[in-house]
Amino acid sequence: MCVYGFMFQINAEFKRVTTMPLQSKFISQIDLHSASLLRVFEKRSGQQGQKLRDMAAMMTDDIDAGREAIIKALCIYLNEDPEDLVQEYMDLTDANTLGAIEGTTVGIYVIRETPNSEVSDVGVIIEGQVALQDLETVALAAAMLFGLFYTLNMSYPSKLRYTFEVIQKLIMELDAAELSGKAQSLN
Repeated sequence: MCVYGFMFQINAEFKRVTTMPLQSKFISQIDLHSASLLRVFEKRSGQQGQKLRDMAAMMTDDIDAGREAIIKALCIYLNEDPEDLVQEYMDLTDANTLGAIEGTTVGIYVIRETPNSEVSDVGVIIEGQVALQDLETVALAAAMLFGLFYTLNMSYPSKLRYTFEVIQKLIMELDAAELSGKAQSLN
């Protein structure tokens, strides 16, 4: 099945379960909350504050890069490693890259020709397999990954549970009755 067919199925199932569109809601909510999240991130000090400032500095006029930076900064703020969510590689056919993907339970991969070049591929990894590829942005991949977790009623990975809780309850405004302490600090 082509990537668009699979994305259509994820979007359709998410809408059936929640009555809201996945992709457009996720992207618009990230955009809506970006400024307030940046203000919260700026208040952090120490090593975590420096990492958040470095991530905020990566936000340029490129809106897709800005969304990616917000998602990664959210991981940092919640004391989770953004590399557990987004892994960057130079060559998808390289044996080391394939080994890393096979060892990944869930995540997003980004392929670049050189370290600071444009993205050539973005995809979703589930259970060591590339489940989706040829996605346009990390934000879209994050939306699809969240949609899979939510519609299949899967548990969030322990290394990223707070990030996905914030995406679910604060960004997507789903089942927001009970929030963990970490999520409440962003509310």
